[in-house]
Amino acid sequence: MASLTLAGIAYLLAIREFFATLRFPRRVVVLGLVLAAVWHVEFLQLPVGPDDDIHRYVWDGRLQRLGYNPYIVVPSDPAVKWLHTPETLNLNNPDLPSPYPAGAQLFFRAVTAIQESTFALKVAFLVCEFAIIFVLLDLLRGARQGQGQRAHLVLAFAWNPLLAIEVVGSGHVDIVGALFLVVSAAALVRRWRATAAVALGLAIAVKFLPIVLLPLYWKRVRIRDAALAAAVVAVLYVPFLDRPFFCHGRIPIGSLGTYVQNFRFNGPVFAALARVVHPQLLAGLAVLVGLLTATWHRIRRAATEWSPGLFAWPMAACLLCAPVVFPWYLLWLLPFLTSASTLLIILWTVSIIPTYVQWHLRALGRPWVALPGWVMLLEYGCLAIAAAIIALRRMPQSPAPNAQPSR
Repeated sequence: MASLTLAGIAYLLAIREFFATLRFPRRVVVLGLVLAAVWHVEFLQLPVGPDDDIHRYVWDGRLQRLGYNPYIVVPSDPAVKWLHTPETLNLNNPDLPSPYPAGAQLFFRAVTAIQESTFALKVAFLVCEFAIIFVLLDLLRGARQGQGQRAHLVLAFAWNPLLAIEVVGSGHVDIVGALFLVVSAAALVRRWRATAAVALGLAIAVKFLPIVLLPLYWKRVRIRDAALAAAVVAVLYVPFLDRPFFCHGRIPIGSLGTYVQNFRFNGPVFAALARVVHPQLLAGLAVLVGLLTATWHRIRRAATEWSPGLFAWPMAACLLCAPVVFPWYLLWLLPFLTSASTLLIILWTVSIIPTYVQWHLRALGRPWVALPGWVMLLEYGCLAIAAAIIALRRMPQSPAPNAQPSR
């Protein structure tokens, strides 16, 4: 906790320099990326937590390779006890089947086919992170002339503390979806419309969060490109369409409905409204808020205009209203936090650090309970204060009254 807090403060100080400086020498950017690689490799050597999600990833990949459907098989079922390995015995929520979409499932299968271990998955996630850096560098250089972007802003992504602890520390599949999303954004800038549409579809197939970005692609991709993307996503689900789904009219979503219905963490907006509105309606409202935010950004900007906030704000708005906001969910936003317009979201990636106290208490043997109120007050209170300061600074100042002539 102390190390993360110190890293978060240092990161915010670095962000101030990144945005205040027009250009950094290339050797400084290279040195910054090397430093990021060094501390990421250090995190790679740390063992994952006993019940981190990555154990579920290994289980899902193993099931597929053995011919089982992760959307049907329940890990705690005594009938499948023999399928477990030492790394999958402690996976979380063992009484539920997998909630991860087909794109994530096939990624798990591909990695575990090479080596069935949490370490192999962490290496794969690290490769995805490095790939984002290269694509982001290309995106920043390509947008530099028109939008004032600078290549050194890639360090705003590479130095974020959440990357080290959630990608190569705990290991979360969100970084795979973030990679597809960055590829889609870069393709939009280059007007590779089919590539942009398919990459967005693949990102949605990893987790459903980027579905709120669909309005940004309106009139930027052709109908046939959208149809191609939909077809690719549909094909990803084909391996999971077992007969029970056809017989009972269900689609392979596993425990996703249970997740929306029952899981709660760090979602104050959702928690406040859940007292009067059904949870599933609130989940739909969160998606609607994200879609409306994306629509507003799409209307405000021309079809060829690029800004990182176009992708960051709709997803951030959706997460703000979501029932669960784990720190690694913000990994989706990190590649797009390269302009001052996303300063509030950048602060959120740091103010969310106190939520790790929940895992600290769990490590001490305490049961998983509601997040302490002071944590959410600190996390979202910092955002509210920063938002108020930014709003006051942007308010037009009234001109000073003319000085009265002296008598």
